[in-house]
Amino acid sequence: MNIGLKKDEIVLVPYEQAWQAEFAKTKNELLRVTNLQSNQIEHIGSTSIEGMRAKPIIDLLVGVEDVGCLEKSFFKGLLQAGFHRLRVERPNEIVCAKFTDNTFQIKTHYIHLVQYKGQKWQELLFFRDYLRRNDAAKKQYEQLKLSFFETGLQGIGAYTNYKEEFVKAVLAKKKDDWK
Repeated sequence: MNIGLKKDEIVLVPYEQAWQAEFAKTKNELLRVTNLQSNQIEHIGSTSIEGMRAKPIIDLLVGVEDVGCLEKSFFKGLLQAGFHRLRVERPNEIVCAKFTDNTFQIKTHYIHLVQYKGQKWQELLFFRDYLRRNDAAKKQYEQLKLSFFETGLQGIGAYTNYKEEFVKAVLAKKKDDWK
């Protein structure tokens, strides 16, 4: 299994069953070095959706009581597992990454720290589960991602923006349940 991408690199590869095992291994490591419980760690992103092409990076959703009040010891535990806090500014979310080595050039995993069972937690899980259950939507999303390479656009920001309308449309199907 090859995982990892350089900064701003966008590559989609065929689904690999090994991604599930890598998630399980990483989850167990996080459970060992933090006070997290199993239900607070989920596999998200396209690597969590069987059969879908994906960027070869394992995305983990980690739910905590309060993103703004995490102890230094929590981040020390993440560091023990190889995760470094990134300087990514997102409302109510902290992003950490794991790299292939100490040059910090190739990211292999992301952790998205959010409020457990909060809106962001629910949105990310709903999106994943919707694609897992809906083959037509899964195929449509995969085709959308592949069509990005025909646009001439580059970089993770452009890639994320390119997919945004689709993601919003899926989330709108669940929106009423969050009120």
